This record gives sequence, C-alpha cells and structure tokens, in this order.
Amino acid sequence: MVAATDQTVEVVVGNEHGLHARPAARLVGLVNSFDATVTITDLDTGRGPADAGSLSMVATLNAQLGHRLLVGASGPQAAEVLEAITKLAADNFGDAAEPPLSAGVSAPGGSGLDVAIGPAVIAGVAVELGDYVAGDDELGRLDAALAETGDELQQLRDANPEHGGIFEAHLALLNDRTPLESIRAAITTGAPAPVAWKQTYDELAAAFEGLDDAYQRERAQDVRAVRDRVLRALTGDRTEDRSAGGILVVAELDAATAATLDATRIDGIAVRAAGTTGHGVIVARSRGIPLITGIGDVDVPAGAMVAFDARVGSFQVAPDEDAVRATIAERQGEREQALARADEPATTVDGRTIEVLVNVGVVQDAVDARGADGSGLVRTEVLFGDRRTAPTVDEQVEVFRAIARALAGKPITIRTWDIGGDKPLPFLPQAQEANPFLGERGLRVFRRRPELLRDQLEAVRRVAAETPVHVMFPMVTTADEVAWALDELGDRTGLEVGIMVEVPAAALRIGTLAAGLDFVSIGTNDLTQYTTAADRTNTAVAPLADGLDPAVLQLIDHVVRNAGVRVAVCGDLASDPQAAVLLAALGVDELSAVGPQVPLVKERLRQADLSAVDTAAVLAARDAAQVRGLL
Repeated sequence: MVAATDQTVEVVVGNEHGLHARPAARLVGLVNSFDATVTITDLDTGRGPADAGSLSMVATLNAQLGHRLLVGASGPQAAEVLEAITKLAADNFGDAAEPPLSAGVSAPGGSGLDVAIGPAVIAGVAVELGDYVAGDDELGRLDAALAETGDELQQLRDANPEHGGIFEAHLALLNDRTPLESIRAAITTGAPAPVAWKQTYDELAAAFEGLDDAYQRERAQDVRAVRDRVLRALTGDRTEDRSAGGILVVAELDAATAATLDATRIDGIAVRAAGTTGHGVIVARSRGIPLITGIGDVDVPAGAMVAFDARVGSFQVAPDEDAVRATIAERQGEREQALARADEPATTVDGRTIEVLVNVGVVQDAVDARGADGSGLVRTEVLFGDRRTAPTVDEQVEVFRAIARALAGKPITIRTWDIGGDKPLPFLPQAQEANPFLGERGLRVFRRRPELLRDQLEAVRRVAAETPVHVMFPMVTTADEVAWALDELGDRTGLEVGIMVEVPAAALRIGTLAAGLDFVSIGTNDLTQYTTAADRTNTAVAPLADGLDPAVLQLIDHVVRNAGVRVAVCGDLASDPQAAVLLAALGVDELSAVGPQVPLVKERLRQADLSAVDTAAVLAARDAAQVRGLL
C-alpha cells in the first residue's frame, strides 16, 4: 500500500531509454537520502503511484522518453526532496551515456591471439539449492550474504569507474526494500533464505521481461546477475569466479561483461551462441581478448581444461595441452613478427598494396594503433557519446586534431553522427520507434534536424584545412540523400567525400549513389544484418548474421565492380585476417580494423597471393561454412 502524499511536482523524462535501471537507481538513492515518503505516477500511462524509494517499483513503472511523471512527497523533508528530484530530472536523472563500450580502451588488453587454453570458468549456471541446509538464523545468513555481495559490487564499481553506473544499479537492486520485505516475510514463515531470494528475484526479472521497451527488457539480465551473486554468497557456490584465470564460458556475451573483464587474467572467452557482430563480441575483440563463438551445447564441467582455435573454429574439452601450447607459441610468433613489421606496407605476393587503417572510438585508439595507415572510421557518436549536451564546433575540432596527431598526419575518415538503432546520443533524444533498426538512423535523422550535422561538417572542414581528412555519411539509401548531404557539406576543398554502404538497396544501386564521390566504405555489420534479416543483437537469429554469407559477399563484389571509386570496408569483417584476404581478392582497396588486429591483417595480406584466391567459388558457395572451408 502506497501512502498518500502532501505535496507534488510534475517532471518529464528526457532519457533516451526512459527511466531504466541506472537513472532509476539515482532517483531511488536520492529519495532515500531524505526523511520523506515519495511516490511516482506516470501520467501518460496511469501507472502508479509507486514507491520512489524502491528501484524495482520505479524501473518497472516503465516510464518512457517524454512521459510526464507526478511526484508526490510527505514528511519532514517533503519540500526539499521534491526540489532535489526536480533538479535531477532536469539533468536527465544523471543519465550520461555509459562510456563507449565499443572503444574497449578502459582496461588493459589481452593477448590478441585467436587460440587459448585454460580451466573453464562457467558463467550463467544456475546455483544448486538442493543441498542447502536451512539453519536457525536464515535472516542472519541473508544479511551476511547481502553484506558480502555489497562489498563485491562496491569493489567492482571502484575498480571500473568508467562503468560505475552499471554497478550502482546492481547495488540499488541488491538493497531494494520492496523485494527485501517480501523475502524477509517469506523467511519468517519458514522459507530457506536462498529459496525466498530466488523466487522473489525470478519474479522481478519476469516483470522486467514483460516491459514494452526492448532496452528495459534487457535489464532483466541485471536482476539475474544480482540474484546469482547473492545465491552464491548464501550457498558458498563459487563456480563463477571470473577473477581467476581461465576460459570464460558464457551462453551469450554482453558488452558490459566484455568491457569489465580483467583481460590480463582471463585467457579467453567461449560463447555458446553463434554470431560475430554482437556488441559484446566486438568489444572483446577490440580489447584483444581471444574469443570463439558458436560452440553450442557442448558439456563443459567447471574447472575442466578447455581450448579453442577460432581460426579453424574448434573447441575442445580435455585437449592435447602440448599441441595447443605449441599452436599458441606459433601464433605468438606470428603476432610478434606482425608487430615487428607493422609499419611496413601490406603488399601482397602478387604486388597489390592494401591500405590497412584503424577504427577509432576514442583518441586512445589512435594513440595505441600499431602500423595503421590512418583511420578508416572515426566514430563521432562514440567520441562524444558521454556528453549530455552537444559538443561545439571548437570541441569537435580539438578532438579530430588529436586523432590526426596521434596518427602522425595520416588520413582520417570521419563518419558523421551515426545514431539510432542501438546507438543513442544523450543530447539528441529520438522518439520511440517500433523497429528502430529500420527507422530513423544515421543521415536520415538529420534531414529533419540538420543543425548538429552542420556544426559537425564545419568542424570537419576546419580540420581538413590542416591535415588529410575524409568524411562519409552513414545509412544512405537513395541518390536524393547523397545530394542533400553534399549540399549541406558545401565547400569540399581539401576533402575526400564518401558514403557508407550498409543497406542492400545502396549496394545494388551503388553506381548511381557513388557518382561524384571519392570513395565508398562498406559497413559489413549492418549490411549483414539487413541482408540476412537477422538482428545482430538477437541471439536466437545471430547465427544467420554471418559476414561471410555468400549473399553478403555477392553484394560486396557488386559494389567493387560498379562503384567506380575507391572501395573500403570498415565493418568487423575487415578485422579478420582470413576474411581480409578474401575482401582484397574481391577488389577492396582499403580495410579498417580494430587496433589489435591491424598488424595481423597486414601480415596476412603480405603472405597472400590474391590471384590464387578462387573468388568465383566463394561467391557461388552454399553458405558461410563452405566459404570458410574454401578459405
């Protein structure tokens, strides 16, 4: 029962994904710091009033962008708490975007190899409650487990300040008074602490999964993560100790996990789900962590020695350890040779030189790049993704200059704001769409709101007067869009101009779209998901979203043959040394890879005779598996 309140204010939700777990956690923390009872009602849906001091109640209210919230308060500090909430709401509930996960620069990198061996560290395994023996003080056990888990989460928060919001939300879920009241009541009537905890948090996860917004539904993962931490503390089950070295075996890999793993201790990651374009996979690869996907339902006991070789797609339990370690030594030698020759051009055996560039999400990506011939993709939406307000022209110029300096004045290709789908910008909220991947993305957004694009193009022109700069426009489908973008750009002095090819329609009519341009750059991640009609973030269909699918390769081949301008690839496919050889054999001129892969891609190209690659057989292959066999 929610108590009546004496005073009210009305605020509006300005957050891209609504009042989800992290901003809700900030609201709850604020409310609980005052001596007041606070409720919240969504005036647009009629849901509420809900207890504003409970994260589960606030987050499952499902308040979306633009919704009006009636906040009521009573008690000694009612006026003060309402004033504080009004200020918090005006600041989008403190919801700056999490630092760009795809940059992967906040923690030390891994070995950068594609082969690994170590004991299995099993993630996501249900905690066994069958052997749990209830004691005389189950409430005391619960309190001890909560304290232990709270200490763990605080340590994770303090050790990973760039992802602190994630762990703050987990702490708020841990200490949420509404589920805790239900759990304590169940224990008082005789339920064992783990049973009461699990039942309540299962119900809470189900409540999140029933929400309308896909982003909100994914927060059920946070609930289950907190549920399992406490269950392990209650039962003494430590099968998911990710701090130890070994191969982390996961059902699916989320970006937060990939970004916060200690890459200096984990030996590798084995993902049961197939698919190579999910954000977690991209993050892990950008950090140089050995990784394999699609191992399926193979039985992997916790602690068992396992090994994988992503180059040939093998995963083994109880492998021949000497043979695996010999392969690791061989690959390490390859990597050391690649690093030693990183600054040499990638000239193939048959005499073609392929430019190999680096993808940049933060300036440090450019600083750390070894052997890059420039940057083939500067992700501006990632560079400024932690901003609540739009960067000024001068601020953008400063960052672009820093990237150019880090790459010693080599060409940089700046992609204009690429937002929408799974890439929100806090300072440019978008209306909720039923299918955002097929909605207003990339250039489409700015035809109605061109001001931010104009500022960015001004910054690009300024930097182009000082250093080699290319600019490209994302999510282009029609010739009218190209013409509009060129009109907005205006003076092209010192600039090379291109478009991203991510939409099958753009690939098929590339001759028309590329007229008057200097280059095109194929974004294989989006081109793959649109060609295969498979959402790269949906594990149920992720196996379909394979960049080596012959249909995708046929589109790439069509672009190369018909563009009439320089063709680059900047998607995840360009970071795979084997795929890089195939792309070059198809006629691609430039490849832009994640930083750790640049030397390896260049070295593999130097060893390749492109004239010996049977591209006709590859394009006629039955599926991606057959393509890999041919490679």
